[in-house]
Amino acid sequence: MAATVFADDLARYGPDHASGPAMSVDQAQAYCRRLAQQHYENFTVASWFLPRRLRPHFYHVYAYCRWADDLADETGSPDEATQLLTWWESQLHACYQGQATHPVFIALRETIATFELPSEPFLDLLSAFRQDQIKRRYASRDELLDYCRRSANPVGQLVLRLGRCWNEANAVLSDQICTGLQLANFCQDVARDWNRGRIYLPQDVCQQFGYHEDDFQARRTNRAFRQLLASEVAQAETLLRAGQRLAGQIPRVLATDVSLFAAGGLAILAAIRKIDYDVWATRPTVSRISKARLLVHGLLWPRTEAAR
Repeated sequence: MAATVFADDLARYGPDHASGPAMSVDQAQAYCRRLAQQHYENFTVASWFLPRRLRPHFYHVYAYCRWADDLADETGSPDEATQLLTWWESQLHACYQGQATHPVFIALRETIATFELPSEPFLDLLSAFRQDQIKRRYASRDELLDYCRRSANPVGQLVLRLGRCWNEANAVLSDQICTGLQLANFCQDVARDWNRGRIYLPQDVCQQFGYHEDDFQARRTNRAFRQLLASEVAQAETLLRAGQRLAGQIPRVLATDVSLFAAGGLAILAAIRKIDYDVWATRPTVSRISKARLLVHGLLWPRTEAAR
């Protein structure tokens, strides 16, 4: 959510808010719905294809993730962010014990009970966000993939459980899509991450291509950087394409959304290639025309995939 909006919400619902009567379940659900619809354009588009009965539960999970992400990145200092994430975890544990006062957890409690959601995916996300407060570089791809396992994959795991289609085979494919999307975002946001003091390109791969810390400092787009980013784009594409089979193996109510997100990740990678990997100068985005094409693709692709 926007920084000013989040600051207001943190003052109103954070650990220092004045005690008072908790929201009703209906009020809490409406809060989560507004949060999802106002602050995540892709979620709003995707939710068109979800059956009405599932939408509130997706809103509740999204609201949890949104708050956790903003606590990690919109609160000033790493120490403050860590303290707030610890508070958020305490609220999660209280929710699982049948107690909730924060609007997100008042709404999420029903979703957890209805779908028997385990706490691990929610906790994994917080583990990754806490790591962001102290870890600014990743020595190897394996180290980065472990971060993605906790920062991205839990979302896909929760989606499968909301669709009542979680199994080990589907979970592997979901993890490939989620990790692929995360890696695509890292390639897209090299400049933004650098501005926050973070590098999500593996250090051993940077060294392999001869791109060093001073090159990041100079925001240098040279042959080494293009080769480096090309290798990371290829890694993300391999994962996304491997995971695309998931849409043909899950209920139709989720297949369109899954195919849209996978195709969206591939579109980001195509946009990076189109600007010859110069993400320092321009943050690659997907045009409205491309988004329309993805929409058509998302409607048709699950049918064609299931027919193969």
